[in-house]
Amino acid sequence: MSSTPSAPPWNVQRLPRADGRVFLVTGGNAGIGYFVAEQLSATGATVVLGSRNPAKVEAATASIRARVAGARVRAVRLDLADLSSLETAVASLGVERLDAVVHNAGVALDDPPRRETGDGHELMFGTNHLGHFALTRWLMPLLSAAPAARVVTMGSFAAKSERLDLDDLQSRTDYRPGRTYGRSKLAQMYFGVALDRRLRTAGSTVSSVVVHPGGALDSLTPSRPPVHTRTTGALLRAAPAALLVQGKHAGAWPAVRAVLDPAVRGGQLWGPRVFGLRGEPRPEPMWNHLADASAAARLWDASCVLTGVDPGAGPGDPYP
Repeated sequence: MSSTPSAPPWNVQRLPRADGRVFLVTGGNAGIGYFVAEQLSATGATVVLGSRNPAKVEAATASIRARVAGARVRAVRLDLADLSSLETAVASLGVERLDAVVHNAGVALDDPPRRETGDGHELMFGTNHLGHFALTRWLMPLLSAAPAARVVTMGSFAAKSERLDLDDLQSRTDYRPGRTYGRSKLAQMYFGVALDRRLRTAGSTVSSVVVHPGGALDSLTPSRPPVHTRTTGALLRAAPAALLVQGKHAGAWPAVRAVLDPAVRGGQLWGPRVFGLRGEPRPEPMWNHLADASAAARLWDASCVLTGVDPGAGPGDPYP
């Protein structure tokens, strides 16, 4: 009696090949997004870096090519704060299908005053959540053309202690930068969970997975000049923190696994193994507030109104 060989244990240093597949990483020019792109490039896939900054994305693609022999990496201009530009940005990808998108790009402000996008949305909510919400709408035909595409949404551990104010999504009456950032990431995570639920109902072959990087510090991140340069002093000062948190190269691991591992399932939440803050990626229980389907539905409806997403859904399209 023959038995089917089991898949080898996941190894963040020995990723499976993904030749012929196409992945888009938003915000792939810096931070965690850069390392997601670098690691995916090592699998033989074509990796497209979405960025609004031509100089930074050029430096990032050059860095990846210098470190990954034969890397198939290129860039596309993508400004998530400009909703009217997203359909054109997707058309400029020039591909027939997309095997995965990693919704990683984001804005984090440390100080007041409150700022808005050109569309009149609070900048962090408008970029981090609404931009990705609308982008997914335009990407859906390309994702549906792949055999089993994935939408991977990069959340944040900062969202675990936050709760959405569904009556003040734009932080007009209560703007505190740290709280507004955490809520914008929580909105993204709600979207990722609700998207998978709608995809399953629609009978789509696309799945949606939510991940978070745990605690990821620049000072624990290996240098990738000119994208990122770490000094010896910064590393030494951060050494005690390494017991609890990690660098951004490791913060990329949950997203990379969510893209590549066939064992990952839609609707799951993945994060670092140790206290959700550091270590290799693993599935973790869905946070209680993320399981609130009523809040997710209200957020979805509000997002449709705020983005102007066309409500005329096609076959298999999860958008109303």
